[in-house]
Amino acid sequence: MKLRAEDLGALARGAAVLGTGGGGDPHIGRLLAQEALKEHGAVEIVAVGDLPDDACVLPVAMMGAPTVMVEKLPSADQISVAVQTLAKYVGKTPTHLACIEAGGVNSTVPVIAAAQLGLPLVDGDGMGRAFPELQMVLPTLAGIEATPMSIVDEKGNRGVFDTVTNAWAERLARSATVDMGCSAIVSLYAMTGAEVRESFVAGTLSKCVTIGRAIEKAQRAHTDPVAAVVDELGGRLLHVGKVVDVQRRTTTGFARGDAAVDGLDASHGRLMVLRFQNEHLVAELDGTAVATTPDLIIVLDTESGEPITTEALRYGHRVSVLAAPADERWHSPEGIELVGPRYFGYDLDPIRALETV
Repeated sequence: MKLRAEDLGALARGAAVLGTGGGGDPHIGRLLAQEALKEHGAVEIVAVGDLPDDACVLPVAMMGAPTVMVEKLPSADQISVAVQTLAKYVGKTPTHLACIEAGGVNSTVPVIAAAQLGLPLVDGDGMGRAFPELQMVLPTLAGIEATPMSIVDEKGNRGVFDTVTNAWAERLARSATVDMGCSAIVSLYAMTGAEVRESFVAGTLSKCVTIGRAIEKAQRAHTDPVAAVVDELGGRLLHVGKVVDVQRRTTTGFARGDAAVDGLDASHGRLMVLRFQNEHLVAELDGTAVATTPDLIIVLDTESGEPITTEALRYGHRVSVLAAPADERWHSPEGIELVGPRYFGYDLDPIRALETV
């Protein structure tokens, strides 16, 4: 399978859906990837199950606050330099690149690196969605180390961390990212093909394209694009309304805040509050939590079905809020400890996307 420039619109749109509000602006990611594919040609996509055991797979991503990424783009070679810096440090030649998360920009950043370096890209990712901290991946649950990891800024500064735990990798890299202007490119979780098969969510890129095309098809046919996304994800519609308040701030390298959505149509008279840290983490309806991390909480434009990221939420937006199941491994005790509501400071047990509250 080849990923071509004409596939990027659907890929970025679907990735922004799975990104649950985070993962960076899909429009920016698509434009950057389009330029790379125009210059270097299509990228080969390889299924997780087809990776050789001894493959050297290097994920690459943008790290930082999505609010900053909108205005501070990576330089032309920053992304490939991050991969090359890690490869040099570990003394291995990469055979494949990968996405560490599904998100608008972080599903396209690896496309740019793959095009620039002429390497195939793995059809999968380390989460099946997006999470705000770099230890919050399924490879962590599988005992795979985040480091050595490289970090590169747009000015040409480069560094490598080799830490005692994945949580320490997040802590030190987050501090460096803040000093680099709250966004940087990282390459981390170097894995063999066997480790990728054990720890990745397979088929993520294909799923992103499928979701994106379902939205496009509904738009062309003037049918309900929100319903199309619900069907693709096996999720459910939680709330329909208008954004009446957004409290958002960029602190410690994250976009943190809350958004209030006043109900319309069947949701009239009800108020939903979304709580986010880059990604939506908790959805409360009339003061009661109805969906939480690790399952997906997704905000779409009600009319167009376009995903809306947390940094793009604005007063007056007419939105539909969905919940969809995460990869089941996130609901293990170890997964809940890593990404459950209490990790983020909410005194809640996890509420599954399809659970009736």
